[in-house]
Amino acid sequence: MASRHPVLKGVAIFCVTIVLFFFAVFFYAYLTGGEKGVLTVLGGEGIGVVEVDGAIEDSKVVIDNLKRFGDSDDVKGVIVRIDSPGGGVVPTQEIYAEIERLKKKKPVVASLGSVAASGGYYIASACTQIVASPGTLTGSIGVIMELGNIEELMKKIGVKGYAIKSGPHKDIGSPLQPLSPEGRAILQSVVDSVHAQFVQAVAKGRNLPEAKVRALADGRIYSGEQAKSIGLVDSLGGMEDAIQLLAKRVGLPEKPPLFYAPKDDRAWWQRLLSHFGAEWWARRPNGGLRYEWSPAFLS
Repeated sequence: MASRHPVLKGVAIFCVTIVLFFFAVFFYAYLTGGEKGVLTVLGGEGIGVVEVDGAIEDSKVVIDNLKRFGDSDDVKGVIVRIDSPGGGVVPTQEIYAEIERLKKKKPVVASLGSVAASGGYYIASACTQIVASPGTLTGSIGVIMELGNIEELMKKIGVKGYAIKSGPHKDIGSPLQPLSPEGRAILQSVVDSVHAQFVQAVAKGRNLPEAKVRALADGRIYSGEQAKSIGLVDSLGGMEDAIQLLAKRVGLPEKPPLFYAPKDDRAWWQRLLSHFGAEWWARRPNGGLRYEWSPAFLS
C-alpha cells in the first residue's frame, strides 16, 4: 500500500521527523532550564531573566544562573526580577558581588515586584538600573538580629539549663539567660558593622553619597514612587517596562526572546520526578544576622 502512495509515505516521515525534533528540543530545554534551552537550540538572541523569590537563604542557584547568562553570547542583558523581603546577610552579599561582576560584561536591570526590601533591595542596588512599580514596597535598609528568652518559662516548668563555655561571652544571646549590658553592646557593634556594609554597598551601587544613604537607612520602607523621588529607584514600571528598557539598551526588538533561568539546583531527573509526585525538597531558613523586612502580616 505504501508503494502505491509515495506522497503519503513522505508526509508521514516528515511529520514523524518534526515530532521527534520538537520532542528533542523540549527535552533539551527541560534539562537546561526551559525557554533558554529552546532559544539557544534555535539560535536566538535575547534577555536572561533570573528570579529572586521569597526569603534569601542560599545564593548558589542565583549565582550559577548569573554566571551562565554572563558566559552566554546569546544573552545580551539580564533582568533580575526580585520579589523578596530579604534574608540572610551572607547569601545577599554574595549575590550582590556576582551582579557587580556580571554588569562589567553586560547590563543588568532590576525589576522589583510586590516587595523588594532589605536584602531584596541590597541585591537590586548592584544592578545597572532599577525599575519598580509605584506601589512596590522597597528600601528597609537595615539589619536585624532577633533573640528570645525563655528563662521564666523554664522556671515555671522546673527545668534548668547549664552552659559550659570557654569564655564569658561565648553564650551571648542564649535563651536561657538575660542579655547582659556587655553582651548587648557586643551584639549591637556587630549589627552596626553589618549595617555599615549595607550602606556602603547601596552608596556604591547607586553612585550616591554615603551620607545620603545613611540618612535614608533607618530601616523604614518606601513605596516605589517614594524610592524614585529619593534616588533609590531609576524609573517606575512593571516587568514589561524593564524588558523594553533593557531591550532598547542592548539593541534588541521591543519584545525580545526571554531566557528564564531554572529556579532550583536539583538534577534534571529530580525536577522531572517532581511532576509525578509530592515535592519533598524543602529549604530551611538559616539563623543569624538578616537583611530582612518581615512584619507580621507578611507570610
